Amino acid sequence: MSNDTISQILMIILGIMLFILVILITIFLILRTKEKIKKNSSNNYDLITNQKNKKNVTKQSVDMSYSKESIMNFMEFDKIEDNMIVQKKGKRFLMVIECQGVNYDLMSKMEKVSVEEGFQQFLNTLRHPIQIYIQTRTINLENSIAGYKEKVKEVEDKYGQMMYQYEQMKVADIYTQAELDKYLFEMTKQRNLLEYGKDLVSNTEKMSLNKSVLNKKYYVVIPYIMEEAGNDKYNYEEIKNMAFSELYTKCQSIIRILSSCSVNGKILSSKELIELLYVAYNRDEAESYGIDKAMQAGYDELYSTAPDVFERKIKALDEVVEEKAVELANKTIEKVKSAPEQIATEKERNLEILVEKMAKIILEENKQYVGGEIAQKAIDQIQKSQEKGEKANEEVKKKSARGRKKQTIE
Repeated sequence: MSNDTISQILMIILGIMLFILVILITIFLILRTKEKIKKNSSNNYDLITNQKNKKNVTKQSVDMSYSKESIMNFMEFDKIEDNMIVQKKGKRFLMVIECQGVNYDLMSKMEKVSVEEGFQQFLNTLRHPIQIYIQTRTINLENSIAGYKEKVKEVEDKYGQMMYQYEQMKVADIYTQAELDKYLFEMTKQRNLLEYGKDLVSNTEKMSLNKSVLNKKYYVVIPYIMEEAGNDKYNYEEIKNMAFSELYTKCQSIIRILSSCSVNGKILSSKELIELLYVAYNRDEAESYGIDKAMQAGYDELYSTAPDVFERKIKALDEVVEEKAVELANKTIEKVKSAPEQIATEKERNLEILVEKMAKIILEENKQYVGGEIAQKAIDQIQKSQEKGEKANEEVKKKSARGRKKQTIE
């Protein structure tokens, strides 16, 4: 092999190696570029995520700004303490008396006069402002039903024991018939009591489904303002003690005077005040989620859960729309149902006209068989009677139109 051939082979190998080297360098650069792009995209993603987290944190901080303290700013009271409602940061205190209403209409004349005189005396003896508050509540029979069910369960257990005892007495064969009859009588009384209890629970549960069973409660609200103390040097505890003493004295005086009107009253405790305010702020929810359930659930703060007024308005409008849509659908169905009936009535009304038209068509088609002259005379005769019928229909329509006009004028 000559030197030229060897040099050519080496040149070819060198060229191939250079080509492979170029390809490897290109691949390396492409991989490097992809890695940079990936790194940049991950950095951008981290940046976007951080920004989102910052926004979320900001949003959470905004949401957290609506805490129970800020919600309490919408309430007309600060807290409930020592059977009093505290308002205006301890500058105003309220004590509430619940009064039992009397059925004035069922009283005799003398009793009515006595009640009126007592109420007049109550008004004349007032030396401080009061507020009369009436609250309408839906009667919640949940607690009553639960109590009835417990009693019925006790009666049922006792009845089961008596049945078992009666069977044992019959098997023992040591009791006389009189003793067995006596025990059977007692067992029958227990069974009747059980049936009565079950019936009572069933009727009470049905009654509880009726949301229109309402109860009115009457309250007298007595305020105490801090300025009545006459000195700003007192601390909160001293002011609170003075307010309690003053309000308690006033309440007892009002209760005593109201008793002359046959109206019994009592001072509401802190728990009863909570219930009063809870129902006032949550009228719709109080009947389904009462204060007892809220307290058992561990809610130690009182706040309003009533829906927004516009949400309730939207709900009411949706109900109106649905009601009107159903009404329109029913009317349309009635119209569609009555369409064939109207067509049948119209055909029945125009029966003679249709018969005459059909007779004319038949005569026209059969002139050659009947005779042209006779067929034409028959057609003319039918035409005359048809014209008379149309005139009669027009007169009937005019008379009916006049009758409608008279009715509208009247």
